[in-house]
Amino acid sequence: MKINNFFVKTFMITLFSLGNSAYSLSLEDAETKANEVCAACHGKDGITAVLPSYPILAGQHEDYLNQALLDYKSGARKNAVMAGIASTLSKNDIEGLSKYFASLPGPLNIKTR
Repeated sequence: MKINNFFVKTFMITLFSLGNSAYSLSLEDAETKANEVCAACHGKDGITAVLPSYPILAGQHEDYLNQALLDYKSGARKNAVMAGIASTLSKNDIEGLSKYFASLPGPLNIKTR
C-alpha cells in the first residue's frame, strides 16, 4: 500500500502543532519575558509606565491582553511600536504574558469590601 506524502506531511505538522500548543510559559518565564520586552515602556510592575499615555497592564483582564497582543501582531490594531514588539512574540509568549500581567495587583483588580 502506497502512503501519500502529502497526508504524512500534513499529519506530522498537525501533530507537531498540537504538541506545541500544549506548552505555555510558566509565570516565572513570563515574568522574565515581561522584564525583557514590556518593562521598558510599561514598567517592571506593569503600572509604572514611562509615559502616562502608556496603558497599565497589571491587573488587566487576561483575555483582553491576549486579544490586544494578537491584534497588534496581525495588524488589526495599529501602533507601530507594539506591532514591532508583538511580531516577535509567539502565541505561547502572548498567552504567558497575558496571564502574568493579569495576575499582578493593579487598579483593575483591587478588591473592595
